[in-house]
Order: sequence, then C-alpha cells, then structure tokens
Amino acid sequence: QTPWLWNTRHCWYNYPYQPLTTDLHYYYMLELSFYWSLMFSQFTDIKRKDFGIMFVHHLVSILLITFSYVNNMARVGTLVLCLHDSADGFLEAAKMANYAKFQKMCDLLFVMFAMVFVITRLAMFPLWVLNTTLFESWEIVGPYPSWWVFNLLLLLVQALNCFWAYLIVKIACKAVSRGKVSKDDRSDIESSSDEEDSEPPGKNAHTATTTNGTSGTNGYLLTGSCSLDD
Repeated sequence: QTPWLWNTRHCWYNYPYQPLTTDLHYYYMLELSFYWSLMFSQFTDIKRKDFGIMFVHHLVSILLITFSYVNNMARVGTLVLCLHDSADGFLEAAKMANYAKFQKMCDLLFVMFAMVFVITRLAMFPLWVLNTTLFESWEIVGPYPSWWVFNLLLLLVQALNCFWAYLIVKIACKAVSRGKVSKDDRSDIESSSDEEDSEPPGKNAHTATTTNGTSGTNGYLLTGSCSLDD
C-alpha cells in the first residue's frame, strides 16, 4: 500500500521531512527487539564456525535499524527489512520438518529457502535497494554525511549475504544430489545424516550427543538428518 514499494524514488522525495506512521514505528520496534534478542541468545546457543561473522551481522543490523530510524530513513529501511525477512519463514519451516523427521519436506523447504535467499539477497537487494540508496538518493537528495555511513553498512550486509549464499547453495546442491540435506557446513559439532544412519540398532536416536563438553540442547538436533540454523 506504500508508493515506495513500487517506485523506490519515493523513498527520497521530501526527505527528511517524511511522516513516520504508527505501523512503521511498531514494525521497526519489533525488528529491533528481534535482533537484540539474537545478539544475546547467540552466546547461549551452540557455537559455530561463523560465530564472529554472525555477531557482526547482528551488530550491523542493530546499527542499521537504529541509524535509519533516527535519520528518518524508515521508507527504504522497510524495504531492506522485508527483503531480508522473506526467506526466513522457509528456513524455520525446514527446521520444524527436520525435527518432525519429515525428510522430504525438509529437503523441499530448504531448497525453496535457498532459491528465495539467492533471489532476494543477491538479485533484488543490490538491483533494487542498493540502487536507490547509492544512486537515486544521491540524485534526488544529494550527498549528506549520513549517506556514507548508511551505504557502508548496507554494503557490509551485502558482503555477508554473499558469504552465506555460498554456504546455502552448497548445502542445497548436496540435498539435490544426495537426496537429503547434509549437515550445516558452519558447524564443528553437528553430525550428518550418514552418521545417524550408521548407528547400531537399538540406540536411542534422540539422545543428546556431547562433543567437547557441549550437549545437543538449545533446540538443535546434533544427530538429525537436516541440521539447519539461521
């Protein structure tokens, strides 16, 4: 229902004197609280190889949300949030399918997640959002101090998107070639489905696996056939 969704140049018309509506305010507060929760919960979850990169992502997200809100860049900010939220539903659904032991559903949802992730973050985000923040804003508003900070943070987000896209596509290709989603390549402790299949009869597959003092809790299936995480 907003004009800047269909024409991104509306993000900059009459900037910065643009009214902040109630729905955009609560949308921002919800997203900001979500990323703050991820910032804290990361230290209690299972530690992965990309812990540092994930920490940087959460920090940059919080800075971007806060910075764009304070500078009244809510219009383009909502475009960034919508694009980056669009793929998460498929990932969470794939996790639930994995925990419910619906392997085919897990594989299908993960491949759908990979497709949406690549389309939104490697195609739409640079061609649609970065185009308006880098070029259309410069043309309509002109250069201003916060322009440099805002775009630097967005370019850093895009670099992180490229890194995760590589890992996601790698897992998705394995799912297609092997017929099942393999373990998360970011994890040092998760076991693949092949290890689960080779367990001797009678062993309880739901028993938490302990590796280096870390138990399989916090919502993760260490011996699951479809080990996924954000």
